[in-house]
Amino acid sequence: QVQLVESGGDLVQAGGSLRLSCIASGFTFAAYTMGWFRQAPGKEREGVSWISRSGANTYYVDSVKGRFTIDRDNAKNTIYLQMDNLNADDTAMYYCAADSIPWRWVYRPRKADEFGDWGQGTQVTVSK
Repeated sequence: QVQLVESGGDLVQAGGSLRLSCIASGFTFAAYTMGWFRQAPGKEREGVSWISRSGANTYYVDSVKGRFTIDRDNAKNTIYLQMDNLNADDTAMYYCAADSIPWRWVYRPRKADEFGDWGQGTQVTVSK
């Protein structure tokens, strides 16, 4: 079955960095756009970044542009999210997800229901 396992979340001071990882299994990883979402307490799940099948195309929401970098290694079935210059607004549970439709790439804000499989999440907490 499909499994997505995130890791790398931690407590970090404002201005610090973290690198999240997500290892996928149970599907043809290289056929899917992969994404990172986050959800803070009391808020809706928010799309943060996604990356095309080859890694050639990426998308970032405005709030993380210039600070976060998404990457993938298809040989390892893994995506990453490098997060630099973190601030308190980045505090959330971070989830990786696979697009619900293979071979699709869209360069626009995306909703959680466009992604079909999810990990259990990894907590990122940024202290002021």
